Amino acid sequence: MQNNYNYIQYQIEERIARITLNRPEKRNALHPDVVTELQDAFDKAGEDDKVKVILLDANGDAFCAGADLAYLQQLQKNTYEENLADSTHLKNLFDKIYRHPKVVVAQIEGPALAGGCGLASVCDFAFSVPEAKFGFTEVKIGFIPAIVMIFLVKRIGEGAARELLLTGNIIGAERAQQLHLINNIYPSETIAFETKAFIDQLLNTCSGESLKLTKQMLAAVGDMSLDEAFNYAAASNAKARAGEDCKKGIASFLNKEKINW
Repeated sequence: MQNNYNYIQYQIEERIARITLNRPEKRNALHPDVVTELQDAFDKAGEDDKVKVILLDANGDAFCAGADLAYLQQLQKNTYEENLADSTHLKNLFDKIYRHPKVVVAQIEGPALAGGCGLASVCDFAFSVPEAKFGFTEVKIGFIPAIVMIFLVKRIGEGAARELLLTGNIIGAERAQQLHLINNIYPSETIAFETKAFIDQLLNTCSGESLKLTKQMLAAVGDMSLDEAFNYAAASNAKARAGEDCKKGIASFLNKEKINW
């Protein structure tokens, strides 16, 4: 299955929805139309029962260079209300990916900077080639890394986030892995194979419903008090026990049968 967009590509194969940034001449920079298409694609993948995992990658030399600077310059003429609406549009994309019911895996084969690095930080897993660069350069152009900051702190902690956000420094893949911004580094010749092998492991060994409920909990419990988190966890536990996947999994385990997820 394939849908036509102007700035991205969308294709479903083997229970994987592949969403590809396809604006290589602009280093896959973000502007409202790109954000709108990404939101639409992630919605499609979320609603499609044939999709279990989402792969986010990019065409060209860059994963995503962040916001389109020519568009940012135009925004300086906007009113506060217009800029708030535009910022909210981008925030909704990041929030959609972060809370998405399907697991999202990023395959990064070029620079991921500013908002592009933010895209990587909201994915559940991120794999990179050694040559990729990462950073939040907003403070160097008089801007602020406002929206991406919320998700970055959750992913790598406040101390590491301060290192990246307050310096605007660009770091290599090895340092990004040390900070837990990305999960693994693979050569360009094998990254597609390694990413696919990882996704296949999720597809074949993990319950889709369990992945969904676990992601919901991960997104929710960080903002709860201890008592609220425990109560939420108990309710989620009870809900999972009544689910068909749990019944199937336990029955297969007790009967010593291979589980076909």
